[in-house]
Amino acid sequence: MSLLITLDGSSPSIQYLQKKDKRLAKIISMVGPLTYEPHTDNPFPFLIHEIIEQMLSIKAGAKIYGRLVERCGGVITPEALGQLSLEEIRSVGTSQSKAKAIAAAAEAVRSGQLDFRRFPELTNEEVLAELRALPGIGSWTAKMYLLFVLDRQDILPYEDVAFLQAYSWLYKTDDRSRQAVEKKCRKWKPYSSIAARYLYKAYDKGLTKEEFHLFKD
Repeated sequence: MSLLITLDGSSPSIQYLQKKDKRLAKIISMVGPLTYEPHTDNPFPFLIHEIIEQMLSIKAGAKIYGRLVERCGGVITPEALGQLSLEEIRSVGTSQSKAKAIAAAAEAVRSGQLDFRRFPELTNEEVLAELRALPGIGSWTAKMYLLFVLDRQDILPYEDVAFLQAYSWLYKTDDRSRQAVEKKCRKWKPYSSIAARYLYKAYDKGLTKEEFHLFKD
């Protein structure tokens, strides 16, 4: 069973980030305690969900994923996907390339090429390399796995649209290049993931719809 994690003002990571970044400290105060549960119990379904959601809205991705769950009889497993043809996977509303990526991931698990049980012992770079070796899986999908399944603490998801929108809002900048984001967010290390989670939460709560003011309540 996954462990429910709560971070607040007494957490070393939060205290560190508050000292390092006054703008982020304001977001932390606006959002409040952060509670989340890593997807350690369902790494394979999570990976398939992220493959589906690439370049899609959360709503569209959830709808397609739900159809695939139904196709698999209620639970997405490598074995259930192995019983489906590419056309059957495509029929849930995903593209040919994503259908191939889903089928390839399922086959990699069934063959033993991809073993999620090994991942907690691997470095971030090793996990990224193993996931990106699979067809249709790039840095975004692999980083989402590191962040939301393995709960690695220093992942900077500069490939993610929602993160970049919140980043632009927080720092009042239109420069979303990798170089600019890495330079600006360097001060978050070694807790980049926690900072990113707060930006995601600010985005989800609709805070980014109003202009950010550092010294305004």
